[in-house]
Amino acid sequence: MSRDRKDLPQEHDPHAPPESPGDRARRKDKESENQDEALEETFPASDPTSPFIPAKVRD
Repeated sequence: MSRDRKDLPQEHDPHAPPESPGDRARRKDKESENQDEALEETFPASDPTSPFIPAKVRD
C-alpha cells in the first residue's frame, strides 16, 4: 500500500516518533478546521460533505 506524505504514521511504524498531546491537539484542530471549511464551501446544498474524492473513470 502506498502512503501519501500527508498520511499519519501508522501505529506499527517503528521509525515514526510518538505523537505528543500537543501534536494530537493541533492535528485534531486542523482536521476540524478542514471539515468546517468543506461544509462552508458546500453550503447551501442538499448533499452532505464527503472526504472521499473519486478518481475520473478512464475512457
